[in-house]
Amino acid sequence: MLVWINGPFGGGKTQTAYELHRRLPGSVVCDPEMVGFGLHRTMPRELRGDFQDLPAWRQGVFEVLDLVLNKHDGVVIAPMTVVNPAYFDETVGRLRETGHDVRHFALLADRETVRQRLRARGGFGLRFDSFAVDRIDRCLDALQRPEFAEHIQTDHISVSEVADRIATAAGLTLTPNTDGALRTRLRRAKVSLSHIRF
Repeated sequence: MLVWINGPFGGGKTQTAYELHRRLPGSVVCDPEMVGFGLHRTMPRELRGDFQDLPAWRQGVFEVLDLVLNKHDGVVIAPMTVVNPAYFDETVGRLRETGHDVRHFALLADRETVRQRLRARGGFGLRFDSFAVDRIDRCLDALQRPEFAEHIQTDHISVSEVADRIATAAGLTLTPNTDGALRTRLRRAKVSLSHIRF
């Protein structure tokens, strides 16, 4: 099974993916963003736009996830914002057409909640991410569409509760969440730090 976690930038996709991974033995996180970063590194800076616009990104994501789904004996988790319906069809749609069991979830929140989450990233001394902020409305509006269901509103629930809802909807059994508040904060900070892009 592939669990694709969609949502706006700052919507909690990565934290939710790693919470699922932590509590789902045998699972693996495959981040489609890494395919895009790899493509960008092969290009001059002035040619680096939105890597999702590159056909090579969409093809690469399909091929990597298809390979992992065929070879890995466990749930595959992919956290990635995709709001262009054509690009969604070329990735999620193609994987479904190939016969893979793909469960898609869009994590939604109010605009101000997303802005606050993005602002919190600045707690690591980084600039406020204007790329992500500029796309909040576009992402939230697009993800409301039925082709991007199943929707989970995350404003007032924790990352662990989001993971629980995804697991229940997908028919997965997670190990109990026994971590206290301090360990949870430290683990989330570690995930955030490991995903900072300079």
